[in-house]
Amino acid sequence: RQYIASLQQRERERTGISSLKVGFNKVFGYYLEVTHSQTVRVPPDYERRQTLATAERYVTPELKEYEARVLGAEERMASREAELFGRLQGLVAAAIGRIQNTSRVLARLDVWAGLAERAVSGRYVRPQLDDGFDLTLRESRHPVIERMVARESFIPNSARFTQAERVALITGPNMAGKSTILRQLGLCVVMAQMGSFVPASEATIGTVDRLFTRVGASDNLAGGQSTFMVEMSETSAILHNATARSLVLLDEIGRGTSTYDGVAIAWAVTEHLHDRIGCKTMFATHYHELMQLPERLQHARNYNVA
Repeated sequence: RQYIASLQQRERERTGISSLKVGFNKVFGYYLEVTHSQTVRVPPDYERRQTLATAERYVTPELKEYEARVLGAEERMASREAELFGRLQGLVAAAIGRIQNTSRVLARLDVWAGLAERAVSGRYVRPQLDDGFDLTLRESRHPVIERMVARESFIPNSARFTQAERVALITGPNMAGKSTILRQLGLCVVMAQMGSFVPASEATIGTVDRLFTRVGASDNLAGGQSTFMVEMSETSAILHNATARSLVLLDEIGRGTSTYDGVAIAWAVTEHLHDRIGCKTMFATHYHELMQLPERLQHARNYNVA
């Protein structure tokens, strides 16, 4: 390739044709291009290969020889690479069991090392896990948000669920942090049950069998489902599958219909989760009417209103 690059200058000096150029295309390979006005200076060893409207293209025996070397070298390189890669595949296949075992060990080390590093740098605490119902998080934080807004101090939140206070209703204006505390509660439970430390000053977590969430607003118009229908389908799935050992996180229910219908739906769902299922539930809502719910129920002590 270096030879061909230097050929243009050498041929210009040999022929006296200052406009001579060396080019390449996939059809004719390498060539020497000379304009029609300069063809009278073309040496006798030039062999015409192609005629253009403004120029003639030539080859020389020396150029053809080096072209064969370049193209032949590329073919041999590809063949050699395929040979070496095939040999490597054979070696890997012969040791596949050992390689897979090593990969599994390294993957586990990577996970535990990552969790350990984050636990130290993020001031996480080791959670106390048991088979009971209660769940207590003191000064818990959202593990993602506190890293995204590192320049600001994340204000921690506490949460507690017991058999006597298993439903938590939270309300407040937009951007008050309702969705944040829902998500951080779910993340802390998942992190604890996967073996990680959690972002809190104290954590006692009774194991849960499932984590259910109804968070965000989205539709599935292609499937014939409006935002309200998606919301109701997700809520229905929760009510049919949650158990007393589940953790349910609800972020607004009944928004896609009239105010009174929405309140009725949210009220009925909350009563069902409390009276029939008996699971730990945190419900964020804009319906201030739901704050009257504990007073209307016989077991008002089972509610924690924030």
